[in-house]
Amino acid sequence: MKILVKVTRNYQVTIPASVRERLGIKVGDLLSVEVDDDRIILRKVIQEIPMIRLGRELTISDIDRLIEEGLMSNVRGSD
Repeated sequence: MKILVKVTRNYQVTIPASVRERLGIKVGDLLSVEVDDDRIILRKVIQEIPMIRLGRELTISDIDRLIEEGLMSNVRGSD
């Protein structure tokens, strides 16, 4: 599928509706940008946001603890 788009004076391009629909791109989604020789590659970033269901309201200390646990799991996972 080839579609031409125009670069605006602010160096922006509009992703055509057919492409947005095919990839399920919505307002607020993130795209990664890669350069491969003379090509620009845009990829939809799949964000996995963990859901926390505690059956009660979170306190500030709950949130701080969960953030710390998440940071520590990222540090352990980067080895």
